[in-house]
Amino acid sequence: MKAKQLLTALLLVAATRGHAQNKDLDFFVQQAIRSSPLLKDYGLQEFSNKIDSQRLKASFLPQVTGNGAAYYAPVIAGFGYDGTITNVHTLNAQLTATKKFIGKENLKNQYGAFQLANLGLQNQGRITEQELKRSVTQQYITVYGDMQQLAFNEELLSLLRSEDSLLKRLTYKSVFKQTDYLSFLVTVQQQDLLVEQTRMQSTNDMATLNYLAGITDTTLSTLTPPAMPGTDLLVLGQTVFYNQYIIDSLKLVNADRQIDYDYKPKLNAFGDGGYNSSFLDVPYKNFGVSAGISLVIPIYDGRQRTMLHQKNKIAEETRKNYLGFYASQYNQQIAQLNQQLVQTDRMIVRAQEQLKYVEALIQAQRKQLVTGDVRITDYIIAIGNYLTAKNIVTQNMTGRLQIINQIEYWNRKK
Repeated sequence: MKAKQLLTALLLVAATRGHAQNKDLDFFVQQAIRSSPLLKDYGLQEFSNKIDSQRLKASFLPQVTGNGAAYYAPVIAGFGYDGTITNVHTLNAQLTATKKFIGKENLKNQYGAFQLANLGLQNQGRITEQELKRSVTQQYITVYGDMQQLAFNEELLSLLRSEDSLLKRLTYKSVFKQTDYLSFLVTVQQQDLLVEQTRMQSTNDMATLNYLAGITDTTLSTLTPPAMPGTDLLVLGQTVFYNQYIIDSLKLVNADRQIDYDYKPKLNAFGDGGYNSSFLDVPYKNFGVSAGISLVIPIYDGRQRTMLHQKNKIAEETRKNYLGFYASQYNQQIAQLNQQLVQTDRMIVRAQEQLKYVEALIQAQRKQLVTGDVRITDYIIAIGNYLTAKNIVTQNMTGRLQIINQIEYWNRKK
């Protein structure tokens, strides 16, 4: 009974490990997003801005403080501070309340600054996610291409090894020269080395993929084919990158309005109540209250207000310059990527056509090997041509996925 339970447990562990090794692109992308400290930083900054917004609201509520002080300046043998100045000794204990008054539009504009800051952080988060996705997808496609290459090389090595025993027998029967057979053995050994080299490359690229995704793992997992989106393009103004320029423009408008609000008259009210006495006359009656208002009206500060508006105009002009350059870059990049996609598709079609001819040639030569009607060197050359054609197809298929990944990066919706 215990043996059966142990066997069942081992099978479950094996099944779990086998299942865990099959990973798709979304798994690595989500892992990278969850692991990114920068995305977490953006989230914390948003929360911090919300706290600052609450603090702004609280600063316009009545502020109440308690104040207390005792003072004694003795006069000894006629020596000491002038009592008419110091009152010799004083005691005060008061509660003070102050209240700042601000216009609704001014307050709304200040709240708007925090909202725009958070919109900027959210958009930066989307851009960071897009950059993470591009990097992880790029590496995922590289690893997937490595694995396709590894599978093909292993298949070809298996084919060559299966031919080995046949060619060895035919060489013993003097159908082929011993030197031809040795050339075939060298080809098998080279293919074996190529398999090991491709496996090593796959393992290293897989480790890089795990590193980008924030995963601690050095094993070679089985990857599913990457599910890539279509290549339909958005309007430039709908992209997440363009949206950042719009948010920056709104921030400048908000800051420009705040300059004018900061030059509005400022009204404050204050009041206090408690005990304040010098003990010189009826100290028990020195309980009282006071209240007042203050008004600050800016009149002249050397035209600093105009200068601040000018700085904002310069910042807006700079933003427009960057936006124009980005629009030019975007159009050029998309046009170039689409051109590369068309060229790659043509190359894949041509390479696949060539691959069909090479496969047909190899099949025909394999049949002729049995009868000795084809030289081993010709068969080796055909295998080399097949390997080259297959590599071209694999590399271009991988390149095609990389191009689509680049288009998707530039094409993220806001």
